Amino acid sequence: MGLFDKLAGWLGLKKKEVNVLCLGLDNSGKTTIINQLKPSNAQTQDIVPTIGFSIEKFKTSSLCFTVFDMSGQGRYRNLWEHYFKEGQAIIFVIDSSDKLRMVVAKEELDTLLNHPDVKHRRIPILFFANKMDLKDALSSVKVSQLLCLENIKDKPWHICASDAVKGEGLQEGVDWLQEQIAQSDQNDENVRQ
Repeated sequence: MGLFDKLAGWLGLKKKEVNVLCLGLDNSGKTTIINQLKPSNAQTQDIVPTIGFSIEKFKTSSLCFTVFDMSGQGRYRNLWEHYFKEGQAIIFVIDSSDKLRMVVAKEELDTLLNHPDVKHRRIPILFFANKMDLKDALSSVKVSQLLCLENIKDKPWHICASDAVKGEGLQEGVDWLQEQIAQSDQNDENVRQ
């Protein structure tokens, strides 16, 4: 890191870059959420299912997010683990109206949490209980119970009710994620001193 970069960082002029993995079953709304988080002039009108993965970028006041939008289709989920090491945060999206596949979502979450590249890290996980606009949608509290989120003791996590199409609930989640990353940076700085 050059002197100018350090100075810009100290002055708060340089935004920290963060790699975020966006995971969840197919059709949960991952791509729609990421699209909503991008500036309006960069948003896509037609959202299509992600094949493999795509990389998107968006900025907040203090961070530059590089988001790996991972396909949630069964045949692609084995690709997720190849990106765990690089991820500094995880967004896990759940279709809160899809009660039948809640068990599959829990299995995928358990696999993620037990993977060696995730298990021993304090990586923040943001859950979006998405599709809250649908009449059969479960509350974020019920989704949390079905996924047994209260058992996650070694990582900061937060669940937000969201409607990705309207963009509702997304800012709350991103604000929480920003706060977690800032705290993590502060803790790292304290350890170095």
